[in-house]
Amino acid sequence: MARDLRELFEKEREQKGFKMREGHEDRFFAKLDEELPNNPPKKKVISLWMQIAASVVVAVGLSVYYFNNNGGSVDPDENITVVDRGTQSIEDQGISLGDLSPDLRKIETYYTTNINLQLAELADDPGNKELVDSYMDRLAELNKEYQRLNQELNELGPNDQTINALINNLQLRLQLLQKLKSKLNQLKSSKNEQESSNIV
Repeated sequence: MARDLRELFEKEREQKGFKMREGHEDRFFAKLDEELPNNPPKKKVISLWMQIAASVVVAVGLSVYYFNNNGGSVDPDENITVVDRGTQSIEDQGISLGDLSPDLRKIETYYTTNINLQLAELADDPGNKELVDSYMDRLAELNKEYQRLNQELNELGPNDQTINALINNLQLRLQLLQKLKSKLNQLKSSKNEQESSNIV
């Protein structure tokens, strides 16, 4: 009962005697050459260089901005929380999110740079210390969770759940800092309105 289809088609082709007209193949290739050029489009190497140059410009710009605003010095009494991007040696740390692929490295760099920028822009105001401290405690918890997820990534190997959890952690930290900045701006504007109403 089981037959080879190739044999069936071959027998049918021999019986019916299908033939193409003279020059059919030449006409087909001529039409194909007209529609599709022989030279494939060249990849844009310039775009790669532009991406690299843009990354360098952003990094230099952020460095200049940071050092201009802080005068290049850090007060030893000031409590600055910086996102840990792996200050340990590679043997101790293993792989991180950015080591898995260039796209994940871009994502990790984007979020850590923005998180550090948001932290650098926080104004130290004694009136808002309690609010800032509560957000910093939550940020420290998220940072510990990120380290735990990174350790899980090294122990179990890369998987979608761990990678998504790491990215979500970075997103949550950035959103948390943006929310803190928004609340501080609201408090500042309400304080300014109160002072202006007291003056009038």
